[in-house]
Amino acid sequence: MSHGGESVAVESSETFEDFYAREFPAVVGLAYALSGSRAGSEDLAQEAFLVALSEWDRVGGFDRPDVWVRRVVANLSVSMVRRRYAEARALVRLAPGTRTTLPELSADDAEFWTAVRSLPKRQAQVIALRYLDDRSVAEIAEILGTAGGTVKKHLHDGRQAVAHRLRLEEDDG
Repeated sequence: MSHGGESVAVESSETFEDFYAREFPAVVGLAYALSGSRAGSEDLAQEAFLVALSEWDRVGGFDRPDVWVRRVVANLSVSMVRRRYAEARALVRLAPGTRTTLPELSADDAEFWTAVRSLPKRQAQVIALRYLDDRSVAEIAEILGTAGGTVKKHLHDGRQAVAHRLRLEEDDG
């Protein structure tokens, strides 16, 4: 923020098309890391950019519209993962007399959670609590007996590590 109540002069003149072209590949990568779904990651990114486009008069004037669109895709990813696991749990409850185990993960989900499980223990716990259990930073801090800032650091580091590992595996394939 600059002095005098003005936020951004140079960045606000960026067109949505330029913003989209520059940010879309990275946002798809984030969506993939968070959702674990190659097929769904472009859909999540597209949905986030559609929201940005519909609010571009406001969003385009932000100091960091790139951060804003990533927040949208993170929220959409959480909803997607939560919905998948809620559906799986519902299916298990609806099958009386059968084992109460969750169905096999798709290849995309298994790859994501394998990457999460390879993280340091605390990062993996924080990511699982956030994305499977839909816990807030404050709730995670309370559950793990740590500070909110520490939770945020583990979330950041864990997300970065998972995204990096998944991109490396994808490049190797």
